[in-house]
Amino acid sequence: MSGRRGLGARWRRRRPLRTRLAIATSAAVAVVAVGICVAAFFITRDQMIRQLEVNLVQTGNQYAQQYRTQGPSAGDKGCQYLAVPCIQSVPADPSRDPREPYALDVDDTVRAVAAGRQAPYYEERTVAGWPVRVYTTRLRGKDMALQVALRSDIVDKGVRKAAVALAGVGGVGVLLAAGLGYWVSRTGLAPVARLTATAERIAATRDARHRIELPAGPPGREDEITRLAASFNTMLGELEQSVAAQRRLVADASHELRTPLTALRTNAELLARSGRLTDTQRDRASGALSRQLREVTTLVNDLIELARDEEPQPLVEQVRPAALLEHAVEAARGHWPEIDFTVRTDEAAAGATVPGVPARLSRLLSNLLDNAAKFSPPGGPVETGLTASAGVLELTVRDHGPGISADDLPHVFDRFYRAEAARALPGSGLGLAMARQIARAHHAELTAAQAPGGGAVFRLRFPAG
Repeated sequence: MSGRRGLGARWRRRRPLRTRLAIATSAAVAVVAVGICVAAFFITRDQMIRQLEVNLVQTGNQYAQQYRTQGPSAGDKGCQYLAVPCIQSVPADPSRDPREPYALDVDDTVRAVAAGRQAPYYEERTVAGWPVRVYTTRLRGKDMALQVALRSDIVDKGVRKAAVALAGVGGVGVLLAAGLGYWVSRTGLAPVARLTATAERIAATRDARHRIELPAGPPGREDEITRLAASFNTMLGELEQSVAAQRRLVADASHELRTPLTALRTNAELLARSGRLTDTQRDRASGALSRQLREVTTLVNDLIELARDEEPQPLVEQVRPAALLEHAVEAARGHWPEIDFTVRTDEAAAGATVPGVPARLSRLLSNLLDNAAKFSPPGGPVETGLTASAGVLELTVRDHGPGISADDLPHVFDRFYRAEAARALPGSGLGLAMARQIARAHHAELTAAQAPGGGAVFRLRFPAG
């Protein structure tokens, strides 16, 4: 059995889907067609035999009265002619048999019918070399049986003709099934063939801009194959955007890394000739090298963080944003002692929790606070707040710096984007991009806007739990 299953599996692997579908469809329709023809054959044969038996019963009823008024009759062999019956009456007592031999053979079953011990019945016999069907019944009121016979070869000929006709119809049905299976496979799998060709073309060219042509039709009434093709096109669009974003990230990262790496190489080469440098020059070069190493390390770590698409599920837990905000503000005060950080938390938001990864949410808040402190004037305030209303938890970070221009506002969360006013400030341009990515991974929304009275305000909204 396992060998047969293995052979069937190999056959399926070696045959294209279109061929297998055509064969399966053809076989199914052919089986139905042949089954209908076989059923029609048996029904036709039974009906013809039934009609012959009805003729025998009607003939017997016609002659029953005549044979009740006379004694036993040996009958004749008229049934050797078409439509001519052979009729004889047989007594239950063999001593009353006529002197002439019976045209139809008489046995104990016929005597039992004559005596009323056996029900009427039909049987096949041969008379003068011709097949006949015999009907044996009891004559009411007399201990005699009436036998009526008619030739049955006409039924056999009709059955053979029906068999030939139905066999021809079945053959035509099988041919039509083969054609129908081929048409169904070509028509039904045409979108699949286009999808396969597109996938192969993308694999060969590595170009995700290709799309599958969708058939025109009313929206909302697409079949499964069309929906599959539409989903594949959507997937290709997402893949194209992902590839484009990856290429932009690589290009931007290479551009951003070029300057610090060049400075690192310069300072490293300078320190390699430290014998020619004064102590002051050597200390300055060593400090610059350390500072540039930290910048490169921070940049690489930020890039690694941005490469993550979602948070690891095993690390997700219920987190209190109020506690995280307090901790992040305390850390920011240590990094930016010249900035005045304030925290305002509503009573309803103090005990609220959201699902998330604490370390990642802390990184999001620290990025927002560092960005606000970087643009605030020395001694200026950075205001943070946490409120809860209508099932939405909102965290805000506001500075009183120059704010965000209308041209820069759509791009503040782009990777490596730095506004004109921020070109001279430290940073890689990845902090806000990383903050938005962490927010999206936690199903939260992070937005930026101009604050009333100057400065910028960032809002982080968590959905209702």
